[in-house]
Amino acid sequence: MSTTERPRILVVGGGYVGLYAARRILKKMRYGEATVTVVDPRSYMTYQPFLPETAAGSISPRHVVVPLRRVLPGAEVLTGRVTTIDQDRKVALVEPLVGESYELPFDYLVIALGAVSRTFPIPGLAENGIGMKGVEEAMALRNHVLEQLDKADSTTDEDVRRKALTFVFVGGGFAGAETVGEVEDMARDAAKYYPNVKREDMRFILVDAADRILPEVGPQLGAWGLEHLRERGIEVYLGTSLKSCVDKHVVLANGLEVDASTIVWTAGVKPNPALAKFGLPLGPRGHVDTAATLQVKGTDYIWAAGDNAQIPDLASGEGAWCPPNAQHALRQAKVLGDNVISGMRGFPQHDYRHANKGAVAGLGLHKGVAMIVLGKKTKIRLKGRLAWYMHRGYHGLAVPTWNRKIRVLADWTLGMFLKREVVSLGAIENPREEFYEAARPAPATAVAAAAVSAPSPRKAGDNQPAAEKAAAS
Repeated sequence: MSTTERPRILVVGGGYVGLYAARRILKKMRYGEATVTVVDPRSYMTYQPFLPETAAGSISPRHVVVPLRRVLPGAEVLTGRVTTIDQDRKVALVEPLVGESYELPFDYLVIALGAVSRTFPIPGLAENGIGMKGVEEAMALRNHVLEQLDKADSTTDEDVRRKALTFVFVGGGFAGAETVGEVEDMARDAAKYYPNVKREDMRFILVDAADRILPEVGPQLGAWGLEHLRERGIEVYLGTSLKSCVDKHVVLANGLEVDASTIVWTAGVKPNPALAKFGLPLGPRGHVDTAATLQVKGTDYIWAAGDNAQIPDLASGEGAWCPPNAQHALRQAKVLGDNVISGMRGFPQHDYRHANKGAVAGLGLHKGVAMIVLGKKTKIRLKGRLAWYMHRGYHGLAVPTWNRKIRVLADWTLGMFLKREVVSLGAIENPREEFYEAARPAPATAVAAAAVSAPSPRKAGDNQPAAEKAAAS
């Protein structure tokens, strides 16, 4: 950690906004003008729109994350959490991965903590649910689904088999619809290699409390997406919710009960709860309340953007707020970075304004929906293969750094010629288990049992044959 006397710009969070804001600041500031410090529990940023394809094996997990230290060579990157902020002293308390917490002074502050999964007190959800907010969860979901196919193919117990082949997804927004579409696609391909598993044996269920799915692309494309998923054999229950999943026994509000080995939770996000400890003004839903300049209201040295901020949407009119998506996060980060430099130099701040350009979603290989907004009244709606190309094209350009763009493109290109991998690496969650079993000391009871079962040592003369013993006598 640097002990420089230069002004410190502290960026709390290394996600999409934190990464791009720090890059913008480093690019705009003069040499030695300030120290940029980024604090995040992970040393990498995750491009979340690619998580469904990561869960399906279309993109390598390492290619959807961007290492902060490599992309921000001019910044300090601290792996830890900011637990509290003292605004009067301008000091943040940092809790590193190991060791004691310490205070870190700052002059300018950027809040970019992002969001976490929005959950409810549903019995069994914490113990049995799988989220889709991080690359670790996407990898775990892929390994878990393939492991269930392994179990179903190998067992003779029909109840175990039925439970292993039942997959429940809660949430019909982008994350839920894309994930169930990609995972169903992967499971359908993988079933070709399992003699005792067919697609007809699997049961995919999508649940949402709203009356439609994919609200981000409008009612028409949402209706097409719903029909498309149902044509693929995916059961979709709208206007209902998950009541319980204790011991992986799923109970829905509409009365449906089913045993499911896989329960995926994608029912929205909420601002990071850590914001409540920072002493910042918060909106009704827990977001940091900011002005159009992205400055936190009531301050002139704190900025916030992205999923953890409540930002006026000037392009949509009074009372509207910017939706939490990558389209806004990227542009907000650039404006934020410019405003931090302006604030440091005493120049005026600029408002953030961006009109929605549309939305794209992939529902598996060669399947997707896209809505392109060309003006206030002009919207182009696409579906199927062309929309899927637009989905990949947009996100392929939006993923940070050319390094990751090229790697993702290479994954997609290889996928055109090579078959999808269907290897489950479930043991990766407990990689030391096999070694531990081999290396751990044997229990005392086992040692005693081995001693009892071992042959008794022979006494002197026991090596003589019985005939020689008789002759000697």
